[in-house]
Amino acid sequence: MNTSRALVIMNIAVFIAWQLSRNDEVRYLFMANNFLVSWSSITQGRVWTLITSVFSHNAFLHLFFNMYVLDSFGPIVESVLGRARFLKFYFIAGVISSLCHAAVSAFLLHEPGLPALGASGAISGMIFLFALLFPKQKILLFGFVPTPALWGAFLFVGLDIWGLIAQAEGGGLPIGHGAHLGGSLTGVLYYFLFLCRIDLRDTNRMIRYKAL
Repeated sequence: MNTSRALVIMNIAVFIAWQLSRNDEVRYLFMANNFLVSWSSITQGRVWTLITSVFSHNAFLHLFFNMYVLDSFGPIVESVLGRARFLKFYFIAGVISSLCHAAVSAFLLHEPGLPALGASGAISGMIFLFALLFPKQKILLFGFVPTPALWGAFLFVGLDIWGLIAQAEGGGLPIGHGAHLGGSLTGVLYYFLFLCRIDLRDTNRMIRYKAL
């Protein structure tokens, strides 16, 4: 089993735990205290929420989309990094994305208690790393539009910046744009610090279309 599949299983397990807690106040409080991240949760000492929240989804579509993308792109990135480095990168991207959400919520949106959950930040980092490794590789944007990977990654960053500005002005959707941007930045930094000189000619020949 590759690392991406193991991460998918862990996310599904936490999703099931959320479902089992819906009609049990004690269990629900436990999940909320330990699997949601916010500036308040961090300053109150629950620093583990920086990573546990990354494995946390309580809506099926949120889980499905994130796990689909993780299973599509994760094995390719893992083939470049290796199992240990891929896992380390994923955890680092997850923690940084959680920190970015918490900081943005507290200091830009002035809502320090605004909670977040989901793997989207870590996956944003993985997608941007993929896009920098294989910039001309075609991906199926929104599942059907063939687009060079780097263009697609920049498009999503642009949408997150636009969404974050809308939130700062009192509108926008309840999406963790700060987490997405933090994850993407992690992917960029990791690439230029460790991977920009790697030879990927053999790996490139193995890739076909990937959906996003």
